Amino acid sequence: MAGSRGKKASEKAAGTPVGGSGAFLSMRFNWSDDAPRNADAEAGVLASILLDESNEFLNICVAEKVSEDYFFELPNKMIFAAMLSLQKESKPVDAITLAERMKSLGFFDRVDIDYIPEKILSRIESAANFRQWLAILRDKFYLRKISQACVKTLDMVRLNKGAVSELLNDVESTFLGINNDAAGDRMMPASAQIESALVKINELIASKGAINGVPTGFVALDTKLRGLHSNEMIVIAGRPGTGKTSIALNIVESAIFKEDPAPALVFSLEMLADQLYMRMIASRARVDQYKLGMGRLDKGKMEDIQTTAREIANAPLWIDDSESLTILEMRARARRLNQDLVRKGKHLGLIVVDYLQLLKPTDASTPREQAIGEISRGMKAMAKELKVPVIVLAQLNRESEKDQRTPRASDLRESGSIEQDADVIILLSRQKTTDEAAERDCWPIRVDVVKQRNGPTGASTLLFNRSYTRYENYEKDETI
Repeated sequence: MAGSRGKKASEKAAGTPVGGSGAFLSMRFNWSDDAPRNADAEAGVLASILLDESNEFLNICVAEKVSEDYFFELPNKMIFAAMLSLQKESKPVDAITLAERMKSLGFFDRVDIDYIPEKILSRIESAANFRQWLAILRDKFYLRKISQACVKTLDMVRLNKGAVSELLNDVESTFLGINNDAAGDRMMPASAQIESALVKINELIASKGAINGVPTGFVALDTKLRGLHSNEMIVIAGRPGTGKTSIALNIVESAIFKEDPAPALVFSLEMLADQLYMRMIASRARVDQYKLGMGRLDKGKMEDIQTTAREIANAPLWIDDSESLTILEMRARARRLNQDLVRKGKHLGLIVVDYLQLLKPTDASTPREQAIGEISRGMKAMAKELKVPVIVLAQLNRESEKDQRTPRASDLRESGSIEQDADVIILLSRQKTTDEAAERDCWPIRVDVVKQRNGPTGASTLLFNRSYTRYENYEKDETI
């Protein structure tokens, strides 16, 4: 018994699983032995600052948000804190002023007075490698932060009593925070960014109106939008039966089959993936949905279906038909796919969400309007984070059908947040049609760009061929 108790005690101390329940305790790092650090790099950075009469190196550290926490050794932390104290007062930083400041701060109670000349200044003869030492210092600092985050994650797992989705969000937020911190801020003076803006302006002039985003495949839309652009949230909304899913799939088709394919990810919260693939195959092969459902296809159409299926199978397309997703889960899945693509030298080119009101709120107790607002903001954040256009399908409320009036952006169901967050809003509504067009099952659809942050608005007409569940360009000489 005593041996058994001793074994369990040693397991506990080591952080290994205890008993058969799979419970565990977090690993505890012995920071004095295991923490990532480099004493030479720390001394090199500090000595470089002391040797630099212009204070340029210390200003670089301040600009790059280097703090005393970047240093592992306690004396080095104190030295750098004293340096920052002098810098804030615009006082020179040299061995004499530094020693005096450390004395006034009481640091010499914990650091030997000879530490600076013996442990710092004696380590280097030149500050030529300051940048390399600073890079090492940063790397070790972030390795320590990652290690600490891992320990914190293990504690959160062990103590968790809430929803797993909330835990996953907390863990992801912790590591994203480290990543964003390591990337540094993007605040730069105009002189450093104006050139990039000029390059884009010149590209627009040189393109002479050509599409410079992901093409929709529809002339009327591409003329106004110049394609779909990264960082943008594009809302396509309409009442049931206006073909929202169909136009979205047609745009996906245009993206994945263009000369330089744009990998596309579709989140289908309403239909299963095989149903969407059936629609895409039938639409692209121009197979009548009714005849397909009845199994009445000739040999030629069967061959078209097989050819189209192979094309789509080889295209860069992913469909996630998981139900009850939250915006946090959706963003995590999109992020993982994009990371896989980046490792292969590619980048996600388009995301489609069908449709926004079916997403599950992160907190089920949140009022519906607030939940839709959170989801809408999450969509815009996903577009910015992944630098990809995000098409979001949405429903219009019943008010849009009253008095046969033209739908407005304010008709977006359940939240004004969608209208506010969207970069582009496109509203679909049926127009009056002739008997001949109805007989051909081709509906003229008013496609109204009611909001565009970076371009014109206005309405145009597309044809919705219901037999093929396919949107097509509208030719003005067509009888509708």
